Amino acid sequence: MPTTATQSEKSAPPRLLAGALAGPLYVGIGTVEAIVRDGYDIRRHSLSLLANGAGGWIHSTMMVVTGLLTVVGALALRRAGVRSRWAWGGILVYGAGVAAAGLMRADPMDGFPIGTPPGLPETTSWHSLGHMLSGFIGFVGLIVACFVLARAFRREGDGRWSAFSLVTGIVYLLGLIGIATGGGTKVFNLGFTVAVIVGWAWLTLLMIHLRTEGLR
Repeated sequence: MPTTATQSEKSAPPRLLAGALAGPLYVGIGTVEAIVRDGYDIRRHSLSLLANGAGGWIHSTMMVVTGLLTVVGALALRRAGVRSRWAWGGILVYGAGVAAAGLMRADPMDGFPIGTPPGLPETTSWHSLGHMLSGFIGFVGLIVACFVLARAFRREGDGRWSAFSLVTGIVYLLGLIGIATGGGTKVFNLGFTVAVIVGWAWLTLLMIHLRTEGLR
């Protein structure tokens, strides 16, 4: 970081704070929804299904808002000293993917909302396909950013943040592979939920860390 901060660098801290809010909002609202929505079982149902039924607009709005906050945070990372396009760009792609997925609702399935037949739907709508594609692209962006920043922190001699970033990337990668190959089973659904929570925690703490420390 230069000794004399430019106007862009001065604007980075509050925008990083905006990015840091995305994780607590996503996990907090998602948790409340999972508890209060009738018929929802986090062991069987993905969080995306909460966009269906009465109150589904809350989940969709939450995804759009938290995605956009992440985009704001990603752009602020560049101004805070994260020079690698693969790092801040990966996080930007993640935020855009979450927001786009929020605009395209996943199809009801496996008994949720109440009244939906068990199992997978016979046909898949265009918006459900768009939801899955947007989410997948966003998840890949976050994984790439984790691995790139793990290397960057290692070069700086920051072993803790290097390890945190590496572990987060690996957990998210395994979770994504699991949900893609075994979605619908309790183990993979819960595993992916854990990966999502770890990913948001990493992103929130990263924004807070770089808000005060920066990255050379």
